[in-house]
Amino acid sequence: MKKWIKIILILATAGIIAAILVFKFYINKPHKDIENAKAEYSFSADDLYAEFKTNKQADSLYVDKVIEIIGNINKLETPTDSLVVAVFSQKKDTSQTNTEELFAELEAEGGIRCSMLFKYNEETKKTALSSSLKIKGLCIGKQGSDIIFEKCSIVK
Repeated sequence: MKKWIKIILILATAGIIAAILVFKFYINKPHKDIENAKAEYSFSADDLYAEFKTNKQADSLYVDKVIEIIGNINKLETPTDSLVVAVFSQKKDTSQTNTEELFAELEAEGGIRCSMLFKYNEETKKTALSSSLKIKGLCIGKQGSDIIFEKCSIVK
């Protein structure tokens, strides 16, 4: 009987040590410093949107990567006081002859949405619409018709 108790205590101790190590090295790992990280890719906003639209593997290639984007800001959104989202919208192709495709394309107002780091909110708000801006951020992937970036900073 005492042998079983020793085995149970050893397994419980090993389990507790394993749980502590998982927490320390996996769950509690430090966050990426996106602002100071080197961009792994650099695209114009139109080229990046086209890449996601045509390449089925774009998500696996670019998600969780630091990417630099340059393009014209078409819209600024402020869903909360502490968040500013810069939007690189895509121009709609109105030359399509199929009416159903045209309306579907116009309803899906796709683009690249960049959630800015707090310290860049004021500078982003002062940016004139349709002016060129270079932004670096972490690509989250395509959600619906938008490509989402987080932790974005303005590149000078």
